[in-house]
Amino acid sequence: MSYSDSDSSSGAGEYKYFKQITRERLLSEMLKSAKTGDSKSTWKVLIMDKLTVRIMSCACKMADITQEGVSLVEDIYRRRQPLPSMDAIYFIQPTKENVGMFLSDMAGRTPLYKKAYVFFSSPVSKELVAHIKKDSTVLPRISALREMNLEYFAIDSQGFLTDQERALEELFGDEENTRRGDACLHVMATRIATVFASLKEFPNVRYRAAKSLDTMTMTTFRDLIPTKLAAGVWNCLMKYKQTIKGFPERESCELLILDRSIDQIAPVIHEWTYDAMCHDLLNMEGNKYVYEATNKEGKPEKKEVLLEEHDPIWLELRHAHIADASERLHEKMTNFVTKNKAAQIHHGSRDGSELSTRELQKMVQALPQYSEQIDKISLHVDIAGKINRIIRELELRDIGQLEQDLVFGDAGTKDIIKFLTTKEDATRENKLRLLMILAAINPEKFEGEKGLNLMKLAKLQPDDMNAVSNMTLLGASPETKKSSAGSFSLKFDLHKKKKATRKDRSDEQEPWQLSRFYPIIEELIEKISKGELSKDDYPCMNDPSPTFHGSSKASSIHEPPVAHSMRSRRTPTWARPRQSDDGYSSDSVIRHASSDLKKMGKRIFVFIVGGATRSELRACHKLTTKLNREVVLGSSSFDDPPQFITKLKLLTAHELSLDDLQI
Repeated sequence: MSYSDSDSSSGAGEYKYFKQITRERLLSEMLKSAKTGDSKSTWKVLIMDKLTVRIMSCACKMADITQEGVSLVEDIYRRRQPLPSMDAIYFIQPTKENVGMFLSDMAGRTPLYKKAYVFFSSPVSKELVAHIKKDSTVLPRISALREMNLEYFAIDSQGFLTDQERALEELFGDEENTRRGDACLHVMATRIATVFASLKEFPNVRYRAAKSLDTMTMTTFRDLIPTKLAAGVWNCLMKYKQTIKGFPERESCELLILDRSIDQIAPVIHEWTYDAMCHDLLNMEGNKYVYEATNKEGKPEKKEVLLEEHDPIWLELRHAHIADASERLHEKMTNFVTKNKAAQIHHGSRDGSELSTRELQKMVQALPQYSEQIDKISLHVDIAGKINRIIRELELRDIGQLEQDLVFGDAGTKDIIKFLTTKEDATRENKLRLLMILAAINPEKFEGEKGLNLMKLAKLQPDDMNAVSNMTLLGASPETKKSSAGSFSLKFDLHKKKKATRKDRSDEQEPWQLSRFYPIIEELIEKISKGELSKDDYPCMNDPSPTFHGSSKASSIHEPPVAHSMRSRRTPTWARPRQSDDGYSSDSVIRHASSDLKKMGKRIFVFIVGGATRSELRACHKLTTKLNREVVLGSSSFDDPPQFITKLKLLTAHELSLDDLQI
């Protein structure tokens, strides 16, 4: 029996990305390691709890697991059939309940399984190890007892979650519960630290500093969240340094810990990528999309599909502007017709006018050569068509333009009032999102009667007002709003600019103008990479060694705070042609693996407490290419605008359920 951390390394040879390493650890270090001695040719049972089964499903497919000799996957808490001739692999959290279930399975004269290989998702306490060793009948049946230190969901090639959907409520709620908040941060810190244990990376830990207005102002628990989390992660890393063989002694990457207060606009503004539009406008359950298709018999039937990285078309288009994605899908259909003789004959029978994407789709589906590849294209044509119809019906381009103008200081309250009076048929959600953006930029517009008047004009409900007023809970304490140096103005200073009217634009330019928005983390990541991130505003737990990549004189501890606006004016780059070198041309670096991979700089990790957005994940993919450094985004949850708004309402809704607050 061995009691150690699984050996893991990203290797000095070929560069491996975050999710690749996660997958390989689960398959090779855990499942393959059980193929030892006389058990090489036998099938095994894999037993997991509710958390670890999701960890596994995020990183691996069932086919991958089967290939490593697993014939059956079981839930540790379900009654299971005894299989005394088979070995079992346990991948479980190190809890008292899980250990009790394991001992119950393997103790006594008739254990459920022949041998047990036990892998814990995070560090196990000495008390639990002692408890396991006490049982003399179980001990000889344990072939391995290890800490995998892998307790996060790899939901994207460059993204992970700690699976804490209620973190925003537990940490930012109006009734501060320090005990509950500390427990939430403890779990969060433990799970973040397992990311670095898995990758064998030792980060330079940076965090957003607590901001107090003066020495007389008491710092709140909310304001200390990044500080407390950084300390928790640091403590875990110090333990890993002592317990994990080969864990780096010096800093090998960057970690920046932020919370949702850093950017309150990103979660509610309309993001115009194909990915974001799918999740914002379509009734998807996670990544599952349900649609109606015609079967071989010509009858309609409902189908389900997962929009994930294994779909090459999704991988190519997910970070493209919806207009660009639609154009590319039309090109794909046109190219197929051009190359297919039967399609050309069909096309030739028409009057020569250019076919629409929908007509091309129907034509291709009627062909005998209709393949799985075209099936995929056809699916995405349907999805893009549906999104474009919703955009037209809800007049989202006008709303999107106003949102962008508000953010960049080209519009103000008068424009919002004009919109609300002239667009009374706008949806309740879209009107609320506009007001939330205005509140993030100009919180004083919602003080007293002003806010109530705006809500009345928008014909919104009282719980909608809660979503707007609760935005203050993400900043400093409510009383600081009265100060000109309050929490919002510390982050957002565009309201000081003279407001301009909305810009005129032609229809062709509309989609590209709507791409001006970028999340704040994009600015922060670029500063980290250049070594220009202020250590007054973003202190570090450790002083990086002189050889650490990215350190420079500009990032010395005595650097004065860098004043920066909420958004600076930028040339719209988000929807440039895909041949451009701005970083958007590559959706995922994994797909574009080349000799340059070996030249990749050191990783940058950004963790956002309280939920991350699709625009922030997009920024990480973009900057990975631009900076030639893998940028990994982590968060407690991944929230689309409706989810985020519901969570905001819950910060003060003690009597209501999630169902009561759906917008």
